[in-house]
Amino acid sequence: MQFLARMSPLRALRDLRLFLHQRQPHELGFLALAMLVTGFFIFAFVKDSSVAKVYKPDIIYVQQWRLDRTEAEIIAQQKVDQAKKDKDQAALEKEQAKTRAEFQRLDDKLKRWGI
Repeated sequence: MQFLARMSPLRALRDLRLFLHQRQPHELGFLALAMLVTGFFIFAFVKDSSVAKVYKPDIIYVQQWRLDRTEAEIIAQQKVDQAKKDKDQAALEKEQAKTRAEFQRLDDKLKRWGI
C-alpha cells in the first residue's frame, strides 16, 4: 500500500508529457504507428476469438408407450416416425450436397490457379 500512496496521476501525466516533449517528431510517428499496429492485432484476436455454436442436438429423454398398444398402432407410429426420419435425412443430404458443391467450386478455382 505504501507504493500506491506515493503515486499521483498528475505527476504521471506530467512525466509522460515531458517524455513525449523530448522525443523527435519521427519517433512520435513511429510510436503512433506501433500503437496502431498493436491495437489492430489485439482487436483482430478479440474479434476472432468468439466461436458460434453451430450444432445443437435434439435430445429425446424418454418416450413412454402404453403396454396395451395394438400391432396396428405400433405400425402406424413407425410410419409417422419413418416419414419424419426420411424428411430429416433428405434435409441433411441436401445440406451436405450444398457443402460438397461449395468445396468443389473452391477446388476448381485452386486447380485453375495451379495450386
